[in-house]
Amino acid sequence: MRPERIDWDGSDPRRLAERLRALQPGLDEVSDAVAEIVASVASGGDEAVLDAERRFGGCAPADLVVGRDELEAARDAIAADLRDAIELAERNVRRVAEAEAEADLRVTLEQGQSVRLRSVPVRSAGAYAPGGTASYPSSALMCTVPAAVAEVERIAVASPPGEDGRIDPVVLAAAAIGGAGRAFATGGAQAIAAMALGTESIDPVDVVVGPGNRFVQEAKRQLSGRVGIDGVAGPSELMVVFDESAELRWLALDLCAQGEHGDDGLLVAVSDDAERLSEIERLVAELAPERDSVASPPIAFITAPSSEAALELANELAPEHLQIACEKDLSAAVTTAGCVFVGGDSAAAFGDYAAGSNHVLPTGGAGRFTGPLGPSTFRRRMATVRVTHEAARELAGPVATLAHIEGFPVHGESVEARRDERVDDPDRGKN
Repeated sequence: MRPERIDWDGSDPRRLAERLRALQPGLDEVSDAVAEIVASVASGGDEAVLDAERRFGGCAPADLVVGRDELEAARDAIAADLRDAIELAERNVRRVAEAEAEADLRVTLEQGQSVRLRSVPVRSAGAYAPGGTASYPSSALMCTVPAAVAEVERIAVASPPGEDGRIDPVVLAAAAIGGAGRAFATGGAQAIAAMALGTESIDPVDVVVGPGNRFVQEAKRQLSGRVGIDGVAGPSELMVVFDESAELRWLALDLCAQGEHGDDGLLVAVSDDAERLSEIERLVAELAPERDSVASPPIAFITAPSSEAALELANELAPEHLQIACEKDLSAAVTTAGCVFVGGDSAAAFGDYAAGSNHVLPTGGAGRFTGPLGPSTFRRRMATVRVTHEAARELAGPVATLAHIEGFPVHGESVEARRDERVDDPDRGKN
């Protein structure tokens, strides 16, 4: 890992958050390459996707499209204990997602008109599950379950093929358990472009979601507007705030665990106890090299004047995962993190798999304005307005006044007609 030690006096937490963010590589470093891939898929369809897989993935998929039968077969083929673990995670994630699902609302206002807000599912969704050299069935599950709860009609998963040209069967099993009906053996920016734009074999979807590397997230950013996205869920982040009550070896393992996601992430440990901070730094330096799966992301060890100041920094940084291992529950002070884990036993790794929360979370500080993936990502709010004749008479004057101020006199005329023309007038509608 790439450690940095910072002694912070508690002043200007925003500036320190910016300094921490600067430790990560930016998405703009790959923007030109992604734009080229997106343009090639837009013009070349399936062949462009296959070419990108050969160039960037190392091999072309045996079959670009995986159908429902193969998905169902994968679910039945995996080991029983693995299937049990996936199904337990599915139940927990589904239960939380069902609790989150939005209800319809209806409001009747004092002039007599009513406004109904309905939550309507999108017709189709594409979920990205990283893969290729590794297997991430949890991502397939986290993306498909909320879509199924949202009642999306058509759910597909895209994941890079392995050396045999096929998607990992465990990913396929998780996708099937989560509710996907099709899968596409492609990854990277080309997978996002194919699902967003469509090809000969891949129907375009309404929403694309899921975590991934910088290429995947930059593709989502560039295609946002052509397709709905959940947000830019980029390299993993973990901030740990702890005091004298924390078990330091556990927290060191938590930091190492998030380091398994790659070199592009961000790890931060903050405490008001400089001696214990030095100890956790020593533990991470000892544990990480012993574990081949741990990469070398930047990691900052920060001495803060208090736990409260540490949470002020957390609110400015808006980390994807925030663990608070303090004797006192300070979680009410948190306003921006993607997911907050409270207490010494609450490792972020539980949330990555089976705690019930969704692990597709805002990164890069996006927790300031968005939250976790959930059913609302796959549903759109639609208003239905019913204006009674009495309400039209009362509203026409104020609406016409506003319309004239904005330079739209015909807007005013259209509402005033409802006020001034009698419904039973025999000449109504002739001019």
